[in-house]
Amino acid sequence: MRVAVKINGQPSTVNVEPSRLLVELLRDRLRLTGTKFACETSVCGACTVLLDGRAVKSCTILAVQVDGRDVTTIEGLSADGLTTVQQAFRAEHAVQCGFCTPGMVVSVTALIGEDENPTDDRIRAALEGNLCRCTGYAGILRAVRYAAAVQRGETPIAQAGRALESPLASREVTPVQVRASDVEVV
Repeated sequence: MRVAVKINGQPSTVNVEPSRLLVELLRDRLRLTGTKFACETSVCGACTVLLDGRAVKSCTILAVQVDGRDVTTIEGLSADGLTTVQQAFRAEHAVQCGFCTPGMVVSVTALIGEDENPTDDRIRAALEGNLCRCTGYAGILRAVRYAAAVQRGETPIAQAGRALESPLASREVTPVQVRASDVEVV
């Protein structure tokens, strides 16, 4: 079938099999490999793209369903350098292995496009379908807050790496020496 679609702002016409998924079209035919194909069941969010401005999982959409529509991938978001969301992810150390990052960035972009001041509950709900096995989400939440603040015209201060007030900070701490002979390797 012939599909006319705007991908990352560029009109494109492609012939696709009726059963081809959007993620397959993007990765295999168009070589836009920032969109990941991971779980194949729409639970991980690594394949998230914007479809007419809304975050969707491209592994659940047939390529023929995007005929006449506008698809934006991670490559399209960052065509002119790092976006505000990507800068926030970097500032807040919200990336570890990076596999989930494109889907997270696309989802966050959609979220702050709709809501410039999302609550933590709203952020969690928007990212509910995006899994990250590395970061523990604290950095990601900070990054969303940071990007939203920039979107509102504020100047956020990155929180990643800042020392926390410790009850031990005022105490003198004596180092403990451990000898190699004291350690048993099992």
